[in-house]
Amino acid sequence: MTRIKNIGSAAKLDREGYIINESSWEKVNRNYQSPIRKITGAIKKDFSKEIHSIYLRGSLPRGLGIEGVSDIDLLVVENDSADKTCRERLMGTVEKMGKEYPYINGIEVGFNSLKEVCTTSHFHIIPFMIKTYSILLYGENLQEKLPQYKADEKLANEHIVNLRMQIEIALEDLEGNEDTEDIKDCCMWIMKIFIRGGMALVMNHERTYTRDLYPAFMLFSTHYPEKEKEMLNALELAVNPSGDPLKIISFLKEGFGSWMIQEADRWLKEYNPSKLKHMPLQTR
Repeated sequence: MTRIKNIGSAAKLDREGYIINESSWEKVNRNYQSPIRKITGAIKKDFSKEIHSIYLRGSLPRGLGIEGVSDIDLLVVENDSADKTCRERLMGTVEKMGKEYPYINGIEVGFNSLKEVCTTSHFHIIPFMIKTYSILLYGENLQEKLPQYKADEKLANEHIVNLRMQIEIALEDLEGNEDTEDIKDCCMWIMKIFIRGGMALVMNHERTYTRDLYPAFMLFSTHYPEKEKEMLNALELAVNPSGDPLKIISFLKEGFGSWMIQEADRWLKEYNPSKLKHMPLQTR
């Protein structure tokens, strides 16, 4: 069983309150650097005409990578003219190479078109991640072209507005599910959403942001001490996911999940009464 550790921190802000990207290649665990270079090189060799740029995000570029625990989390920006089969072919290449490194806990690849990333009239999480939590591995660097971001209601909304729907998706996935690994994956996914959603509920008061689970739990608990025990349970399930669907369903449906939906609705009523999926973004 993995112990809960106080790992991570809140994002640093500049004098105007904009989030500073603290990621760098130098912070990446050295044992991960070689496979990342090889994977990037293979993608560059076979998909150079279809791929605009590749970014590394997550714990690794922030110096928080742990061998056997951390995965390689890539964001791939496709040229708008990319072949429809590009994603499937690229994933085949990545998965084959990933098997060569047993200490890597998987390789996650997110795909977005260049047009999607460069559309910044409204807040979207992928341009935000590229700007504030990623490093460029290959191609043209879009970071300088993207707007600055603050820890405000536009960012918080991304973690709150879909909460009800995400709980419904989790419940649908868990009902009658007998695949233990799939149940654990769903448990980890929805509990991370809870923890970051809880942090988002207090973001306007704290004026800070974190994607790290323990700091997010602490920020939430400062404002909701009466719910600290339930959020700690969510943190434990995110770190050590349960394979018992009934236990997770009860937590989502009858317990903490119901309260989270109520608080999300209250937040939306105050900050986003129209329930916009993506709030308008004032750029700098």
